[in-house]
Amino acid sequence: MFSIPGQAPVTITPAAITQIRKLMTRDGRFGLKIGVKKGGCAGMEYTMDYVDDAEANDEVVEQDGARVLIAPMAQMFLFGTEIDYETSLLESGFKFRNPNVVDACGCGESIKFKDLDELEAERSGSGG
Repeated sequence: MFSIPGQAPVTITPAAITQIRKLMTRDGRFGLKIGVKKGGCAGMEYTMDYVDDAEANDEVVEQDGARVLIAPMAQMFLFGTEIDYETSLLESGFKFRNPNVVDACGCGESIKFKDLDELEAERSGSGG
C-alpha cells in the first residue's frame, strides 16, 4: 500500500460524496471501486464499478457516508487524487484531479502517468 499515516490516499469533494451516497443507497451497494487499466490513446484509463464488499488488498476511503475502494494495482497511480462530480449542460460525471498524470488525450478519457520509478521515489520521499 502506498499511504502516508493520517492522510487519505484520495479526497472526495462534497459533490462527489453526494453522488456516491445516492448511488450506494439507490443500488444497495457497499461502495464505488476505482482502478486503472491499459487502454485509450494516452495509454491508461480509469475504471469505476459499484461493489458489494471490499477485497483483501483494497484501500477503503470513507468520507461523510461515501465509500471509495481503490484496487491494489491502482493505489500508486491514484495517491493524491481528488474525486469530484461535475454536472454541465452536456454531461455529468466523476472527474479525477490526479497529480500523477503527465498527459491526457483530447477527450480526457485516457491518461498517461508518471514513470513507475518516479512514482515510487516520490512515495518514499527520495524524489519529487
